[in-house]
Amino acid sequence: MRTYLDCIPCLMNQALRAARLATDNEEIIKTIMDEVGLMIKDIPMENPPPKTALRVYRIVAELTGNPDPCRDLKNHHTRKVLELYPTLKEKVSRSTDRLLAGIRLAIAGNVIDFGINYSLNIEKDIDRILKQDLVVSDYDQFRECLTVADEILYIGDNAGESVLDRILIEELNKPVRYIVRSAPIINDVTHTDAVQAGLDKVATLMASGTDAPGTVMEICSPEFREMFYRSKLVISKGQGNFEALSETSAPVFFLLIAKCPIVARDIGVDVGDMILKAPSA
Repeated sequence: MRTYLDCIPCLMNQALRAARLATDNEEIIKTIMDEVGLMIKDIPMENPPPKTALRVYRIVAELTGNPDPCRDLKNHHTRKVLELYPTLKEKVSRSTDRLLAGIRLAIAGNVIDFGINYSLNIEKDIDRILKQDLVVSDYDQFRECLTVADEILYIGDNAGESVLDRILIEELNKPVRYIVRSAPIINDVTHTDAVQAGLDKVATLMASGTDAPGTVMEICSPEFREMFYRSKLVISKGQGNFEALSETSAPVFFLLIAKCPIVARDIGVDVGDMILKAPSA
């Protein structure tokens, strides 16, 4: 998915929020906004938004000296969802279709996104979203791909949300390789965050080779790209990964909440809708 003009004010807002989280020095924050403005002037609009966002967050890190301004926020979100884990796990266990319940729960967790939604009540928001229907539901195709897959490549999105990925992984009944960011960016899940969520107990952890807030294939590691293209089933969590991978020909199923008008329009849904989208759908 390319960058649209509507993405530009969103990137500026993300820069401001991240800068304020990283420092309270107003002069540094002003310098960050100036640098991001100059950078945006020259961005290729054909780039996917996560590739541009990577440059924005690197500016924040370089000028503040803080490479992980969301560290405390990620810890808080992960601890909070871990507190909910037993109740949500039990809810999935009691479902008539445990796999579908796990998918819905994993999608509901996508509400935890500092890049888009930085004011949330995790428990209430997850409960609210779970009451919605899947607006795009390619569940039958997902089950077919799951049947033939020897191993699943599961591309994570945000810390905290990753606890709910764990619940879904526990229902897949297949070996899973869980993909994390190679370095901190926004509240995206890293190796440290995944271990905190307990994902190392249910999956093999692997870094994508990039710290972009989305799986931009051209800047991922050769090892990850090789594994991606030979996988029979890839689960892609979140909007950033959709933006980066929506035009791939690989067997990728996108699990996300549409959080902005541009992505919603691209999929053909409304903002806030829950999505389980097949590669060809």
